[in-house]
Amino acid sequence: MKKKFIWIINLIILCIFILGLTKVMPIISSGYKMYQNAVKENSVESVVDKIKEKEGYFTLDTIPKDYIEELLQSEDKRFYYHFGLDPIATTRAMYNNIKAGSYVQGGSTITQQLAKNMYFSFEKKLDRKVAEVFVAFELERNYSKDDILELYLNVIYFGEGCYGVKEAANHYYGVEPQYLNEEQIGELVFTIKSPNNYNPNVYGGEGV
Repeated sequence: MKKKFIWIINLIILCIFILGLTKVMPIISSGYKMYQNAVKENSVESVVDKIKEKEGYFTLDTIPKDYIEELLQSEDKRFYYHFGLDPIATTRAMYNNIKAGSYVQGGSTITQQLAKNMYFSFEKKLDRKVAEVFVAFELERNYSKDDILELYLNVIYFGEGCYGVKEAANHYYGVEPQYLNEEQIGELVFTIKSPNNYNPNVYGGEGV
């Protein structure tokens, strides 16, 4: 009787696993095709080169270390240790989304955020998230962590038409990034969460 019960439980688990695969595989397939189409039209290398050729592109060493430390603490604590996808953050986000019954947390790494900014819309679609992961893997394979962080800091949106830390520092505070003070650093890091709702001109630092 006990063996039969265990066999039934195992069969149920197997059925759930197979059902899960049938639901997940089409999304992965669609996301992979989206990734292939994106990089076929514009390779990762060509998009990276275009970013670096933009007027005002700045290097990582011009950004205050305090800003980088606070950014990593807020956006991607394990940035220098993961492979483009953070399993811990992804699992936590999935749990919180299931618990809330809606999409409330993304769990994206800095590499994934860079991939999204390079190629994709900001729609909360699963196949787009999968495509984003494939681009993130390619970035991690071909570029150093510092390269990825530098690119990210040049393209991330800060609201009011500002892309990159340099534009944001100039626009909101009238200074170059290296002269940001502690309060300004905190405000700009917080802004990334929702640039149109949390930028310094909207909340005046109250949310930090």
